[in-house]
Amino acid sequence: MIFDKFIGLFSNDMAIDLGTANTIVSVKGKGIIINEPSVVAVQHDRYGRDKILAVGQEAKQMIGKTPLNIQAVRPMKDGVIADFEMTERMIRYFIEKAHQRKSFIRPRIIICIPHGITQVERKAVKESAISAGAREVFLVEEPMAAAIGAGIPVSNPDGYVVVDIGGGTTEIGVTSLGGLVLSKSIKVAGDKFDKSIIDYVRQNYNLYIGERTAENIKIEIGTAIKLDKELKIRVKGRDNSGLLSTIELGSEGVRSAIKEPLKEICSAVRNVLEDMPPDLAGDVVDNGVILTGGGALIRGLDKYLGDIIKLPVKVADEPLLAVAYGTSLVLNEEKLLRLISNE
Repeated sequence: MIFDKFIGLFSNDMAIDLGTANTIVSVKGKGIIINEPSVVAVQHDRYGRDKILAVGQEAKQMIGKTPLNIQAVRPMKDGVIADFEMTERMIRYFIEKAHQRKSFIRPRIIICIPHGITQVERKAVKESAISAGAREVFLVEEPMAAAIGAGIPVSNPDGYVVVDIGGGTTEIGVTSLGGLVLSKSIKVAGDKFDKSIIDYVRQNYNLYIGERTAENIKIEIGTAIKLDKELKIRVKGRDNSGLLSTIELGSEGVRSAIKEPLKEICSAVRNVLEDMPPDLAGDVVDNGVILTGGGALIRGLDKYLGDIIKLPVKVADEPLLAVAYGTSLVLNEEKLLRLISNE
């Protein structure tokens, strides 16, 4: 214990937002230093052994383009670990990259997890971080981290609603007094939007596109409301007859493609609001709802949600990094960490 404390003086404590789409790492005193896709590229040799070719941005470039002996894997699915071994390797890679050396000094690590994951899944996250070289692991729930990162005073006795739309899950949390009064996690988020766009393009244009193209369409022209000036994008893919062709897709098409997942998110937000204690409801009417996560960047989503739930909705300043900022703030405040990690 004393040795651990002594080692702690030399080690860089880290916070990891282990997301389905991106992993963001911040180090105490330095802020965010790594922001890369949660993808690992593995090469299999003829003896059945495998070695890691690339992690992060470089590996993401390979999705859908690999030869038979190389596989680009996304170890996180729907906010939880789908491939234990790959997650461990990915965390180890990020720890080594953050420390810039293979260090004997093991860092303390705070990891963000979706609300409502099982004890088994929590244990898997902890164990993969410890076998990747962590000295001590704290788990912080995503809605809580998103609220802190969005600048909400979580330890006050005021109710705030935060909706974090990530890659695999959408987390809805009501925070007050350093805890989550109500929380809900649904497996409808960025990946579902991408899948809906793939299906829409296939059904309406007879064109097959991949995940990366769909994600690009969502970022470039994705919208939740009718825009004054329609945005357009040229999309390349393979048609039914196996020929390669190009179509022009408009933002109205994308809007109707992602309509269903958006409805599911809105209905989950409404369910949380309906279950809220009356005193907190009064606070939320004043404070409104705050959107974080990559999904919050879809054009007009704040207006779309606000019209349905009849409350003011605003997007956090840097929605993509809100959870990472939250974990990085917790890293510097021991008291806040003990309060929200219940450890």
